[in-house]
Amino acid sequence: MRAPGELDEAFELGRTCALAAECDRDLQRCAQMYWGLFPRAAFGPDVYSSLSLASAFGSPWATADRLKIATRTSLWVLALDRLVDHTVNTREQVDELTRDCLAVADGGAPDSPITRFLADLRDDLATVKEFRDLHWLWRDQLGRTLAAMARAWVWRDTSAEVTLERYLGNADSGGSCFVDLSHLIYTGDAWTKEHLEELRPVSEDVQRYLRLLTDLASYRRDLSWGRLNILLLGVPRHEVNETMTGIAREVFERLRVIRESSPRTATYLWRQIGFRAGYHNISGYARQTW
Repeated sequence: MRAPGELDEAFELGRTCALAAECDRDLQRCAQMYWGLFPRAAFGPDVYSSLSLASAFGSPWATADRLKIATRTSLWVLALDRLVDHTVNTREQVDELTRDCLAVADGGAPDSPITRFLADLRDDLATVKEFRDLHWLWRDQLGRTLAAMARAWVWRDTSAEVTLERYLGNADSGGSCFVDLSHLIYTGDAWTKEHLEELRPVSEDVQRYLRLLTDLASYRRDLSWGRLNILLLGVPRHEVNETMTGIAREVFERLRVIRESSPRTATYLWRQIGFRAGYHNISGYARQTW
């Protein structure tokens, strides 16, 4: 017979999986709203489920409605990444896409599926009273994400000049900081919303870790598609793993301090590393306990 604690754990796992399933259904409905932005060839069921699982296991105490900004923003980032990687053909088109997104972030009217999706995210965030004062931070992080994606687009043809340090310095191209910020604006406690600028560095470290993790997990696909990947820059896998382990340890130490003021924010950020490392079964993750 199982111990009571094991039964409680099974219940929580079941509840979190149900939460992920609800988030998954929301994402699929959401994708149908923006015609042409999510072709089935690029956005199969596994895309929606992986985003939903990451959000649900990152904040298992939440409801699907409270997680919708995190999951939908993650989906928007993937759509933007696909446009930059596979649709635009010139730097001028990249710059135009950047201008269009920033104009919408500033309150402009959308004129394409990607900007209409962004406008809806903006309007959902505007239902949070603090967003008026935090809008500049959200807009700034969006700008960093767009600039990093544009830089990565250029690097595809000049990858020989990109070092591990420069690559990690451009980790905003992965967009997870933009997702974190949006999620914390929407669901964060009072302390978190007052300290979002101070939380940015640890979110950036999480983003660096996830950038490398994604590269390890998608190496074969990136090789066939000609996408930028840390392993294709000549950095040995063992060095990538060692770098990831170092980043994870630094994140944990920073979050130990943050946890004293906001346990859920610290747990959410740490689970972004732990869940995704386990999901992809990738090394470079050091198990830690608070």
